[in-house]
Amino acid sequence: MKSKINIRNSLGVMFVAAAMLAFYGCDGFLDVPAKGSLSEEVLANDQGVQTLLIGAYGALDGAGIAGLPWEAAGHNWVYGSVVGGDAHKGTEPGDQSAINAMMAGLFLPTEGFYNTFWRVKYEGISRSNAVIRVAANATDMTEQEIARTVAEARFLRGHYYFELTRMFDRVPWIDENTLDFDQPNDRTLWAEIEADFQYAYDNLPDVQAQRARVNRWAAASYLAKVYMYQDKFAQAKALYDQIIPNGVTSQGVSYDLAGGYWDNWNPALEDGLPEAVFSIQQVANDGSGTINNANQGMMLNFPNSAEHRCCGFYQPTQDLVNSYRTDGGLPIIDGFNNVKVTSDMGVPSNEQFEMFDGELDPRLDWNVGRRGVAYHDWGPYPGRRWVRDQNYGGPYYAKKNVYWRSQEQFADNSSWAPGTAINIPVIRFADVLLMAAEAEVEVGSLEQARTYVNRVRERASREESWVSNDLNREFAAAIVDSEAEMLALSVTTNQWVVRNDNGNAYTYLGGGADNIANWNEYTDPNYNISEYTQPWVDANAARDAVRFERKIELAMEGHRFYDLVRWGIAQQELTRFYNYEGNLFPGNGFSNAQFRSGIFPIPQAQIDISQGQLTQNPGF
Repeated sequence: MKSKINIRNSLGVMFVAAAMLAFYGCDGFLDVPAKGSLSEEVLANDQGVQTLLIGAYGALDGAGIAGLPWEAAGHNWVYGSVVGGDAHKGTEPGDQSAINAMMAGLFLPTEGFYNTFWRVKYEGISRSNAVIRVAANATDMTEQEIARTVAEARFLRGHYYFELTRMFDRVPWIDENTLDFDQPNDRTLWAEIEADFQYAYDNLPDVQAQRARVNRWAAASYLAKVYMYQDKFAQAKALYDQIIPNGVTSQGVSYDLAGGYWDNWNPALEDGLPEAVFSIQQVANDGSGTINNANQGMMLNFPNSAEHRCCGFYQPTQDLVNSYRTDGGLPIIDGFNNVKVTSDMGVPSNEQFEMFDGELDPRLDWNVGRRGVAYHDWGPYPGRRWVRDQNYGGPYYAKKNVYWRSQEQFADNSSWAPGTAINIPVIRFADVLLMAAEAEVEVGSLEQARTYVNRVRERASREESWVSNDLNREFAAAIVDSEAEMLALSVTTNQWVVRNDNGNAYTYLGGGADNIANWNEYTDPNYNISEYTQPWVDANAARDAVRFERKIELAMEGHRFYDLVRWGIAQQELTRFYNYEGNLFPGNGFSNAQFRSGIFPIPQAQIDISQGQLTQNPGF
């Protein structure tokens, strides 16, 4: 973990004073430098420039800059996953109630979430611009060193503008040479974003000294993603044809899928991870006494349990869970909601529950905590006991952001809610493969698209990486060889055991451990996943398969809403989703939900202080 700690911990030591150029949202102080800040002349050397660059990286996770950390979290869990239908807001109606309207498709210009998002991204842009400007005058750097550093800063600036553009569509362009910050939002900035990533692609090395730093192939992957957002499929395909066989991580590891799906969220495996294209680095227990560097943006998104402390947000939807049903190992793309995966809605944790026995894609239980299935190594997920309000948020909880009990060194309890050392994958290699498959469907080969999708599905089919009752063993009350041995145990309510004779887990419900009726038996889920062995008959079938694969592979990673919008099917899919989920949860707003826009409103606070330069998006 040393390389990550170096770049992240430096943020608490080297304050990037000169990078803090103000912009809209800074209460009108557009060009007043911070008191005690260093001049750019003093910083115009390698050490000063690298300090500024660390600050530009430091804005990636949105923590400690403006407002609340989850409003501009690097994960985009609110805007991508909750708004896109992967997850309910969760918890209860009155907690962070601003998200309720977003969840139902109502985006209000006066909502503070959007203003925080805007301010955080422009803070990142401001820091990146400072690097570019100061590096040009560095006295002890070679031309090659300056170009490489500027390339990192332009990559980061491209990322921040990409986030703003897909969120708000038209935003002001501010670069390192801008003196008048009162700029209009009169165009979409795709050309400028492309130029930043192209420069980064042309000037970054393949390998970096620290894994937290971006490299040439990360820039290529991001540039291809920008092409995909503009339907420039031929340009994207040409890049993917280079990236997939030749790309390497910043540590020089050839791009590939990690051995197991879960490896991407295991902090112990971050060094040498072949799937890490571009990740926001997080570190726990950094000595600062805060969780600013510890995935603070996800701090609300843990089960509402004594074990996890807070807070019950980010609960996967039934629609998402049903998407993992399979038939003969393949997804049920049309009609996946025709059969509902059984949940424990309305069933207390101390009452018997029978798990769904139909075929399921094994990725479901790495994305979703559901009753009876191993919740990492915290035991069989207990259901209602960990949920604040099932009728509002549903019975499920997220998993990708939750640390394992055996890895509590990666949890940070410096605050009232946990932080973690779990990195945020902005782009991982599975994402690259599925984007490349989309490009192939549109301008290439359906067979190549199928090959890319099957590569993702093959990894998911590796039985050794499936969730099973073996994960319940480490912290079980006991591991026994028979029912008789289990019934002779002295246990307390909610403890669990694992039996060697049948491989099942049993949770004690109370009422007398010597009675088998007081134990809830949980078998391993019925996983069945296979590759597409038959050629896709046409582009429509291929397109549907690729898009559905993105839904189930990248679930709960902040992509869904943006994918639906760029595919032009957001209204169709979200209307279907609102109707289905609204019938199940009439009290959480979905029954009155309506798709209104694929972009968010320019924050009214920014319009008010822009001196007439900013105009509102249509429809708001």
